[in-house]
Amino acid sequence: MKRTIMLILLLLVILCGIFLMGFKVSKSRSFQFFGGLVQKVDTEEKVIALTFDDGPTKKTDEILELLNQLGVKATFFVTGRELEQHIEEGKKIVLAGHELGNHTYSHKRMVLKSPAFISEEIKLTDQLIRDTGYQGDIQFRPPFGKKFVLLPYLLKNNNRNTIMWDIEPESLAHIAADSEKIVNHVVENVKPGSIILLHVMYESRKETLNSIEGIVTALTAQGYIFKTVSELLDYQ
Repeated sequence: MKRTIMLILLLLVILCGIFLMGFKVSKSRSFQFFGGLVQKVDTEEKVIALTFDDGPTKKTDEILELLNQLGVKATFFVTGRELEQHIEEGKKIVLAGHELGNHTYSHKRMVLKSPAFISEEIKLTDQLIRDTGYQGDIQFRPPFGKKFVLLPYLLKNNNRNTIMWDIEPESLAHIAADSEKIVNHVVENVKPGSIILLHVMYESRKETLNSIEGIVTALTAQGYIFKTVSELLDYQ
């Protein structure tokens, strides 16, 4: 009886260990089991990528006007559902010379989902991105940065990388609520080849939107050049 209990406890410990390992791998910015993962580009050139997740929304015009004034190009990782609802805003992003990336259709975590579900999420969003007139490579970023086994495996089979990031000021609550702190965090942590992640498509992210001008101005003064993710990958 004692031996059976010990075996059960040992099994539970092993299962907990596997679960914890899987959780850590699923959210890792620098490791996955299959395919290419890009957190930042290994280069000595002072080139960086500014990326926005989610959307498009009705705030797209405001964002595009600001980027135009600053003279920088960015990569927008859009969700298929929002792009379907705001296809004209998606077309405006393309016409302005920015890059569209795939952030899945529903923005659900791509963990513990079937291969069919994951494939359909990516396929639907790819098609909607093409419907905007965008003709470049479609980079992919998983919602919440979550990936485990199936998603990287499917991406690898289609010769696609998982695009992550190395700078995300909004992940720190005491920084996210203050645009000046967001600017300072980015400036203090940026490196050649960095990929900056921001969320600006919703009213709740007003402080982040207000930080863009400061980020671009400060980094440009330091000699950094803003590239789309696809352009940045050419420096890899």
